[in-house]
Amino acid sequence: MDVVEERFRPRDVDTDSQEEMKAMQTEIAGAAVFTDAIDFTPDSIREGEALVAGVDQAFPEDRAVSAVVVLRGAEVVARASAVTQQSMPYVPGLLAFREGPPVISALESLEIDPDLVVFDGSGRIHYREAGIATHAGVCFDTPAIGVAKSLLCGRAREPTDELAAGETVPIEADDSMTAPNGTVVGYAHQSRQFPDSKRINPLYVSSGHRVSAETATESLTACGGEYKLPRPIRLADQYADELKSEL
Repeated sequence: MDVVEERFRPRDVDTDSQEEMKAMQTEIAGAAVFTDAIDFTPDSIREGEALVAGVDQAFPEDRAVSAVVVLRGAEVVARASAVTQQSMPYVPGLLAFREGPPVISALESLEIDPDLVVFDGSGRIHYREAGIATHAGVCFDTPAIGVAKSLLCGRAREPTDELAAGETVPIEADDSMTAPNGTVVGYAHQSRQFPDSKRINPLYVSSGHRVSAETATESLTACGGEYKLPRPIRLADQYADELKSEL
């Protein structure tokens, strides 16, 4: 994959220059497309016609490991990875500057271009509408979605506890976000649930770039898998753990 927007490449910056990072995120959000501009459909994912990449990270000691697994249906067709030194601490809302360098490097090393990239992290559900899925999606100008395990910001339109498998609840922008208050920026999606005890929390799905929130949620479901996380992210998570154990 080739980086299209070099100016947005995550780079090593002074950890004190958070305002500089936030300013870049505002620019990235302005360049992002939160509607469908895609060459695939959720059905083409489900039928094994589209290529879907899952991206996840691991953090052994002072390093960051990014793992990418590309699937056609349930078949793994490519893997890529990158390891970088880790110097920036975790700062809510600035995750792309911590995880971005190895993510971009790993995606750049792919010899095929996936139709969709699914990130373990936020997309538009972000204070400045520029989570890791949006940041990387804009860098490569590729369709991307974010899948987070917790809600960074925004508010659910309805309660999300005890959702049944397959149910979704819109996530709306709140006063902590740059999106207009009440804008639907993603969905809480209950991918799996225990039949007798509703204790599994939902995933929070949002557009990263060139995919609407609605299509992002449908595409996540189309990715399939037997567990809470969609298959591409679950396999990327396993690959990241494998790489971490080898360091």
